[in-house]
Amino acid sequence: MPNYDYVCLDCRKRFDVFLTYQEYGVKPVSCSHCGGANIRRRVPRVRVLKSDEQRLESLGDPSMLEGLDDDPVALGRMMRKMGSELGEDLPPEFGDVVDRLEAGQSPEEIEKAIPDLSDSLGTDAGGMGDDF
Repeated sequence: MPNYDYVCLDCRKRFDVFLTYQEYGVKPVSCSHCGGANIRRRVPRVRVLKSDEQRLESLGDPSMLEGLDDDPVALGRMMRKMGSELGEDLPPEFGDVVDRLEAGQSPEEIEKAIPDLSDSLGTDAGGMGDDF
């Protein structure tokens, strides 16, 4: 009997729910944080084993860095690719930032919307714009 991963579209928090196979798709699911029903199922990441050399090679493509200063969507795509290539579990805040970037929010707007972001991601107090 598996746990199913969800994200609440109201409070933007991630949570998982334990359901039997018979319950899945039948039993209503609500956010465990805010109780909202506006949720979406998250598909877990699939990991592919790569050597360190292969991961670094895929991240070393200079074309990935073109136009990132003016395009938050491209920055979000690049960060998502880097996050998946690292092969490590990243904090949920990382996913939230990438989602916001891909939606077109600027790093400055994100920093204002999530004031404690640098603390939760472990970055210095200089702000997200300086670190990304």
